[in-house]
Amino acid sequence: MDLPLGPLIGSGKEAEVFDAGDLVVKLYRTTAAAPKRAAFREASILALIESLGLPVPSVHAVGQIDGRWGIAMTRAEGPPLADAIRAPGRIEACLDRMARLQIAIHGHPGTHLGSLKARLAANIARMPDEALRRRLLHGLAALPDGDRLCHGDFHPWNILGPPGREVVVDWLDACTGDPAADVCRSYVLIRPVAPDLAMAYVETYAAAAGESRDRILAWLPFAAAARLAEGVPDQAGALLAMAEPGTLP
Repeated sequence: MDLPLGPLIGSGKEAEVFDAGDLVVKLYRTTAAAPKRAAFREASILALIESLGLPVPSVHAVGQIDGRWGIAMTRAEGPPLADAIRAPGRIEACLDRMARLQIAIHGHPGTHLGSLKARLAANIARMPDEALRRRLLHGLAALPDGDRLCHGDFHPWNILGPPGREVVVDWLDACTGDPAADVCRSYVLIRPVAPDLAMAYVETYAAAAGESRDRILAWLPFAAAARLAEGVPDQAGALLAMAEPGTLP
């Protein structure tokens, strides 16, 4: 890619996002797992999701800049929903916006994407505690596979822009599965930063979607155990506690 990079505007464990005029460029870190494959995979997922009419960045190019693989895509204007959600009197409206977006995502089939349950199982299989690992894998097998489009990393830091013009970013973990599992994954991601918002979001989604709160939380041991494989040592104790079958927050 032949694009002049401006200032760094976002940074995560796997990638950095740079200003590039009317576009942004997401460059995967050289330490990321298979950065070339990740760049092409995320670009293909974005192209698929865009064709469904969902609010996502539009891919313009995939390539290398200074030896790093990345994606050039349209800019999402505005701060993350996480910035607005803490404003006085805004929590309820922001959680409702977030739930409506995730419900819209779940309204589409997850055709051509990998299985959410299979991803959970693969991560749980890496747990060193054999007895807990076997109990979790047995319990996971009894849960529904589902066939809905799931974001896999849905939280208020990945929703950018003002009301009505939100853009959902970071689709690398998109998969097909049960919406309840995707919402439970959101709970696990939000809880370490904002535990009060995490449960409030589950309840907001459940009410808006006509879903059962208990059915969402039935996925908690499996979502928490799978998260352990993602390199978050500061959360290990809390995740292990949630991974015990029968444990509710």
